[in-house]
Amino acid sequence: MNKDAQLRLRRPHTFSPWASLGLRVGLALALIGIALAGHWLDRDGLKDNIDGHISFVDVLYFTAITVTTVGYGDIVPVTEGARLFDAFVLTPIRLFVWLIFLGTAYNFLLRRSWDRLRMRMIHKTLSGHHVVCGFGGTGEAAVGELLRAGVAAEMIVAVDPGPEQVAAALERGVLAIEGDATRNASLQAARVEAARSVLVCVGRDDTAALVTLTARQLAPRARISAVVLAGENEDLVAQAGADQVVNPTDLGGQLLAHAAGGPHVAAYVRDLVRNDGRVRLRERPVRAEEIGRSLRDVADGLGVQLQRAGRSIDFWEPDAAALAPGDVVVEIVPVSA
Repeated sequence: MNKDAQLRLRRPHTFSPWASLGLRVGLALALIGIALAGHWLDRDGLKDNIDGHISFVDVLYFTAITVTTVGYGDIVPVTEGARLFDAFVLTPIRLFVWLIFLGTAYNFLLRRSWDRLRMRMIHKTLSGHHVVCGFGGTGEAAVGELLRAGVAAEMIVAVDPGPEQVAAALERGVLAIEGDATRNASLQAARVEAARSVLVCVGRDDTAALVTLTARQLAPRARISAVVLAGENEDLVAQAGADQVVNPTDLGGQLLAHAAGGPHVAAYVRDLVRNDGRVRLRERPVRAEEIGRSLRDVADGLGVQLQRAGRSIDFWEPDAAALAPGDVVVEIVPVSA
């Protein structure tokens, strides 16, 4: 596969082209087989104007030309039964076979051209989407969580150098690019410059730092979150431009420590970070009607923290007593909210 093909934005297909072709050919052959069987069983209703004898080859020939054309007149139906069969069985078969041929031409010529044009249009207008760099275990889990959160599949673009991972992403219904996320061309193909967020989960900390640095240069306003495997690399990836660095080893260890003291804290934290549980964490801008209220009195859920001018203010602090314009509220809400 050449580089241009690899860096083309792809979307999932219900059937592969060859499966679709095989289905169409099989259906056409089945219809022709019905016509052939009908003519052979009623071969006495046919007349050969050349030698007066109807053989299997004559029936095969008559079926083929009748299905594809109107016939040449050398073999003709002479009985009422044969004529009725041609009128009420063969004519619909002929129409269906032609529709199958036209549909196949459309699918393999016009539709492919239209799909390429449509993908170019999608690529040009793609904005506010999520770019997931790496579709391994963590990347696939992140995509699943985005989908559960209500993000449309066409607003997620997975970038991975592995054909199998790209195929797995397409099976989830999201857009995908086979390419190296450390290269500008791969991220530009995903329109990272117009993305809402970039999720970096490539499986190696050095690669994560390089992908983060590349993405930050191309998309200075996108929110970048990255996964690291070693705690000492968190600062490195943050310095490369990540807004949030996640260390699953540390996080897992902390949850295990909480679970040792009792099952409820760890279970609640796990519920908070999932979109298919009972509650979830979310952040949003403060609303006009909430300005002046306490963080404890937010409208939809339980306010736990607010962000103000780069500061984190928790619900028990004095500054949380009155929300101000420009604040960002972090709250716990029901999943349905």
